[in-house]
Amino acid sequence: MAVARHETGPFATVSALASQVHPVFMLPPLATSLFGGLLSGGFWPPVAVLHAGAMFFAVYTAHVKDGYVDFHVRGEDDDHPLTGAGCRMALVGAGVGFALCTAAIWLLVGPGAALLTLPTWIIGYTHAPQLDMNPVGATMGYPAGIALALLGGYYAQVTTLTPRAVGLAAVFLLLLTGIKIIDDEQDYDYDRSIQKRTVAVVLGHQRARQLALGLFGVALLGIVGLSVALPGIPPSAAAAAVVFGTVAAIAQRGDPETATMLLIRGSYLLLAVLVTAIWFRPLA
Repeated sequence: MAVARHETGPFATVSALASQVHPVFMLPPLATSLFGGLLSGGFWPPVAVLHAGAMFFAVYTAHVKDGYVDFHVRGEDDDHPLTGAGCRMALVGAGVGFALCTAAIWLLVGPGAALLTLPTWIIGYTHAPQLDMNPVGATMGYPAGIALALLGGYYAQVTTLTPRAVGLAAVFLLLLTGIKIIDDEQDYDYDRSIQKRTVAVVLGHQRARQLALGLFGVALLGIVGLSVALPGIPPSAAAAAVVFGTVAAIAQRGDPETATMLLIRGSYLLLAVLVTAIWFRPLA
């Protein structure tokens, strides 16, 4: 069975499979999962690694399925490194990896942690072609996965959810939804031609951008509010809102591609500031 489309041999197979690991989209779920464990205050490395592993396989599933549908089913992409059979093999392998990680979480922590982990794989597998053709699914699938990564990483450590975990998950959901709205502006003409109803297609460029900026504003106010109202989030965490707000102010003047690039990096900075504030508590 051929796995790679362009070359043969073990190296070509490994290279084609590895091509579906996109660091820009893969690292945030893993980092957020670990951040959730850190936020819980009961960090146990084996469980943290298992949950991060489950997130890896869930996102890998999404990447492979999206590429399979776009190239082999819809014919939208010009090229893809995996054959159809290779995509199916990769999906089975990722599914097995996710199942093993989730089963281990069940055994070490309990069924609640496993059940909170499961939806991330469902979102990844159904992203294409089910979720990506409507505004809510196309825009909020990845942000919802990030929010679940935080909640699952937190719950897997302490078997409960608290207002600070839910609040920060909501912040990430809003921020990343806004970024995805702007990201989808890049494909406006093509999405409209195939009747793919992204937020940009439904609302138009200007109103979609205004909605994204509004989501950023609510999320950043949420960070400030959480840092003031909840003892588990130190006041220094509010600096994360300042950092991302500065990046967003610069990005909103740019075209969709430039704005998305800046905002994604801004989200990395926001997470770094939150981790620093919670780990070191400089103003606590």
